Amino acid sequence: MGTIQHLEGKEAIEQMQKIADDASICMFCTSTSEIPFATRPMATQRVDEQGSFWFLSSHTSEKEKQIHKDAQVQLIYAQPDNYRFLSVTGQAEHVNDRKKIEEFWNPLAKNWFPEGKDDPNLTLIKVTPSEAHYWDTKDGKLLSVVKLAIGTLTGQSKDGGVTGDLRP
Repeated sequence: MGTIQHLEGKEAIEQMQKIADDASICMFCTSTSEIPFATRPMATQRVDEQGSFWFLSSHTSEKEKQIHKDAQVQLIYAQPDNYRFLSVTGQAEHVNDRKKIEEFWNPLAKNWFPEGKDDPNLTLIKVTPSEAHYWDTKDGKLLSVVKLAIGTLTGQSKDGGVTGDLRP
């Protein structure tokens, strides 16, 4: 069994930033009280100093309507190559702040917003976490794989992972 390490405050935010920045894409889930809930890949623009997650979005999208109906969302990040995972549940809100849009704008976004950062459909979604949980390796991927192999051969657990709750 891996190590349990709950993180709070700045350490929790730094862990969320590390995983979200490295993964860059999450599965953004809405209508979480319904089965099946709606999910789609979205690029994270930033996890800010307060631990909020920011996304570019179109205010005419289906997800925007779903958020308006039920603001609770779930973000799921996976980095299987590094054995890092993050699950965040939080409240989403629409933010129509042109300065923030300018700050988060990047050339790839033009694929979804052909009129650029001045596209009238362009808005932001801010997700404020209420719960977060992470899974990570303590020793890096190669050593973790070696430990798992040794554990399989010897019958003794050699899990080098760490997991815990994150409380910004």
